[in-house]
Amino acid sequence: MINVVHLTDSPFFGGPERQILGLSLSLSDRFRTTVVCFRDGGSCLPFVDRLTQAGIATDILEHTNPHYAAMIADVVRILRSRRAGILLCHGYKADMLGLIAARYLSLPVISVSRGWTGHMWRVRLYEALDRRALRRFDSVICVSDGQAAKVRLAGVRPDRVRVIRNAIDATRFPSQPDERGRRTLRELFTLQPDAIVMAIGRLSPEKGFDRLVEAAKVVLTQRPTVGFVLVGDGPQRAKLEDQIRASGIADRFVLTGFRSDVDSLLPHADVVVQSSYTEGLPNVLLEASAAGVPIVATAVGGTQEVVQDGENGHLVDAGDVLALASRIVQLIDSTDTRRAMGRRGREIVSDAFGFAHQSAQYESLFGELLQASRDHGSKVERSFVYAAPTGESPASGLDSDSAVRA
Repeated sequence: MINVVHLTDSPFFGGPERQILGLSLSLSDRFRTTVVCFRDGGSCLPFVDRLTQAGIATDILEHTNPHYAAMIADVVRILRSRRAGILLCHGYKADMLGLIAARYLSLPVISVSRGWTGHMWRVRLYEALDRRALRRFDSVICVSDGQAAKVRLAGVRPDRVRVIRNAIDATRFPSQPDERGRRTLRELFTLQPDAIVMAIGRLSPEKGFDRLVEAAKVVLTQRPTVGFVLVGDGPQRAKLEDQIRASGIADRFVLTGFRSDVDSLLPHADVVVQSSYTEGLPNVLLEASAAGVPIVATAVGGTQEVVQDGENGHLVDAGDVLALASRIVQLIDSTDTRRAMGRRGREIVSDAFGFAHQSAQYESLFGELLQASRDHGSKVERSFVYAAPTGESPASGLDSDSAVRA
């Protein structure tokens, strides 16, 4: 059975981590999976715990920044010891280090490209390097058509670009959610709201949450009993708190920080809002649709591949505060529209965004890369000889599909 290894810089258990976990479980009867995380002060531990609970093998690199050569050596050691058949890299750090390790071992290597944020100069530099590195991967998986266009523009050969969209386990959100979630949301406010607008994400510039605060102020001048909840943490938290206080809406706009109970809260929101300037394919919008909640979102990246305007939500231009506010008010004012859009959202994710469909596409790509390896006369022994225990053949326990690119 082929061992698929994921290399990821996981800061917490969020959207990308859910994708890796869901894919691993969907492929578990056909592929083994190992997830390798960067140490980075232990921020990956919540993800590692989830993986361990699910029975998925994990490793953590021994070394950390700025010891990049040692980190590459860590990756090589793990790939050998785990008898990796394919390496998937998630994020620019994993791309740059994983590419070198995979090429050293002649392993097929894939990058999963979710998008670039460019929210600070250092990240912009790394992302520029990442665009160049992507040209050397055997395949680049893009989570949306929008991201695929950016990847091709970065110089990646079109025949190496594959669109495989994010997926959602819709069973996370039952059709009759526990009413305790609604009470928990309402108790966040000193003055009980009649309707609740919810947003979820990292508090960083590309998410446009400053525009959401501006839109909330406009909404509250017209519908003063609405409540806004923003779940997440990040570098802009203090700035957003100051903006909320200065806008005079602190009793109606709550920043909760990171919460582990989002799944129980989300179905009880009346509207979910995304205000981003850039996105790959937002997991939160898949989650909102699976939870039956209508959406107001900016038409960026792969958002338009999840939100069908007028069907399961509304799309507005990025940065357009008045349009964002107007669409929120329209949904708040119409219970029937919210319910119809919620039902349509469930249908959309059930039809097109399940893990079974996603895993079948990954499996097809794995097969193509492994077949290409065989066609090019790849040498399995070269990758595994140093990992073989005493007295064991280097390729023992591997089937013929374990061939890797020489």
